[in-house]
Amino acid sequence: MKYRTVTTRSLPATGFPLATGALSLVLALSPVALAALCIALRIPMADALVYRAEGAAVANGTDLYGFTVTPWHLPATYPPFAALLFVPATWLPLSALKVAFAVGNAALLALLVRLSCRFAGLAPRPWPVLAATAAGLWLEPVFQTLLFGQINLALACLLLWDLTIPQALKEQGGPPSGRLRKGVAVGIAAGIKLTPAIFILYALLRGRRREAATGAAAFAATVLLGALVLPGASAEFWTRRLYETDRVGKAWIVDNQSLQGLLARLLHTPAPGAVWWVAAGGVAVAGLWTARRMDERWGVLVVAVTALLVSPISWSHHWVWCVPLLALLLAEGRVRIAVAVAVVFTARTLWLVPHQGDLDLHLPWWQQPLASPYPLLGLAVIGCAAVRARAQPMSPASSSSASTMRYA
Repeated sequence: MKYRTVTTRSLPATGFPLATGALSLVLALSPVALAALCIALRIPMADALVYRAEGAAVANGTDLYGFTVTPWHLPATYPPFAALLFVPATWLPLSALKVAFAVGNAALLALLVRLSCRFAGLAPRPWPVLAATAAGLWLEPVFQTLLFGQINLALACLLLWDLTIPQALKEQGGPPSGRLRKGVAVGIAAGIKLTPAIFILYALLRGRRREAATGAAAFAATVLLGALVLPGASAEFWTRRLYETDRVGKAWIVDNQSLQGLLARLLHTPAPGAVWWVAAGGVAVAGLWTARRMDERWGVLVVAVTALLVSPISWSHHWVWCVPLLALLLAEGRVRIAVAVAVVFTARTLWLVPHQGDLDLHLPWWQQPLASPYPLLGLAVIGCAAVRARAQPMSPASSSSASTMRYA
C-alpha cells in the first residue's frame, strides 16, 4: 500500500527582520492578551476547583463522590486514582493554584506542539514552535482548557509521548525498545480518565500485544492503587458512579461536542437513546477498522477522534487533539485544509447559537452545523480516512507484525 511519504523536515524559518519581528510580536502579545482577558473575566477555573476538592476529600478522608462545588454544583467524576494525583492541589492557595494551572497549561501546550511535530514527522525550529504555541492558545479547545483549569493537555501529552517513544529513543541514540516501555503512559492516562483506554484496544488491533498488555497492566495498577488507598470510593465508582453519565452534565447542550450531543440537538430530544447507541456503535467499528488499516500517524488520530465521538460526553475542551491534527496536515503539505481546520477550531460557532436554558434543543436546521462543528469534522476525518483505507490494500505497517511507529 502506498502512502504519501512524509519526510522529516523543519518548519519554515526566516532570517528576515520583519518576519522575525512579527513572530516576536505574536509571542509577546498573545499570552499578555490571554492573561488580561482571564483577569478581566475573573475566570473561576471551575474544573480546577473540582480537582482541588477531590484532593481535599482524599487528604481529609471525606466522601469523594458526595460533594459538589462551584455555583454549578459540580461533583467528582474521575476514578479514585485521579483523586490521589490531585492531593497536591490542596497545598496551594486558590489564587496560586489558578496561576499554576494557567502557566502549567501554557507550558503543556508548548510541549504538545513539540510532540505533535515529532509525531507528524516535522523537525521544527524554536521560533516557529513558540509562535505556533502562542497562536494555539486561541484555539477554542485549548482556550477552554485554560479557562476551566482542565487536564486535557496533560493527557494528550502523556498519550502522544507514549505513542512516539520509538522516535524519541531514536533521537536520543537509544534502541527502539528497551529503556522505555510503550503502553505504560497510555495505561496511566486511562486510569485518570477512562477514554484513553481505547488506545490499548488499538494496540491490540494492530497486533502489538506486548504494548496492549503493558497498557492494560498499567491501567489495572491504577485501579488497584485506588482500591488500596480508597476502598470505599473505589467500590462506589466502579459499581455505581461510572454508569451515571448524566452526573457529568447534560448531554444535549452545545458544550457537548460528541456524537450524542449532535444527535440530541438534531433530533430535538435530550435522550436520543437507541439512535445514539446504533450510531455510536457504527462509528466505533468504522473508526477502529479504519485506524487498523491506516498508516500509524493517521491511525492514532482516527482513534482519538473516534473516542471523542463515541464518548457520551466530549466537552469542547476535550478536542485538544486538533493540535496534532493540524501538525499532520501541515506535514503532508495540505496547507489549505489545515487553515480550514484551524478556522473551525477558532471560530467558536457553537457559542454563537442560542444556548441558554433548553434553547440548544430547539435550534433550526441551519444552525445545527454551527452548534456541532467538532463532531461533524470528526466524522469527516473518519470518512475520508475510511475511503482512503478502502481504496488501497492494507500496508505492512498496519499488519499484525507491526510493533513500532514508522517515521520517515
